[in-house]
Amino acid sequence: MYYDKFTIQLATPSDEQDYLIILVGDEKGISQLLIDNDTKEINIAADWQHSSTFFNNAKQQLREYFNNERHTFELELNPTGTVFQRHAWQQLTKIPYGETRRYKDIAAGLGNPNASRAVGMANNKNPIPIIIPCHRVIGANKKLVGYAYGLELKQQLLSLEKKR
Repeated sequence: MYYDKFTIQLATPSDEQDYLIILVGDEKGISQLLIDNDTKEINIAADWQHSSTFFNNAKQQLREYFNNERHTFELELNPTGTVFQRHAWQQLTKIPYGETRRYKDIAAGLGNPNASRAVGMANNKNPIPIIIPCHRVIGANKKLVGYAYGLELKQQLLSLEKKR
């Protein structure tokens, strides 16, 4: 398993904020994207091997996204999760850039309109945020709810996408 760290800048209403992004994966694809913004504990596993070049394509695509030059990602992904979680994450990749969906919309897309809570739990366990765009999912009342890296970052990501 390889990992690499890099910093991106995201415009906020008052200035720009730096975020440290950590990519983790292997030849099968990216398995994790971690954001070091002091909302979650970040641990680099002892068996992960640092590579400054393994994720060059992913880093370039993420930089383009944060510069509002890319709206979709073309990367091999290898998230670990239950069958339900992987199906839910696949639904998230269908949400167009700059748009949002409610948890119940994702549940309906999975064929079970009553699975909103399960979709919310799957969202919370999404190991590759931004690329698998769980930030585009909002509550039934169309308000921002739940984001593993905090509602402030979720709002920043949605605002970035609205600029297109």
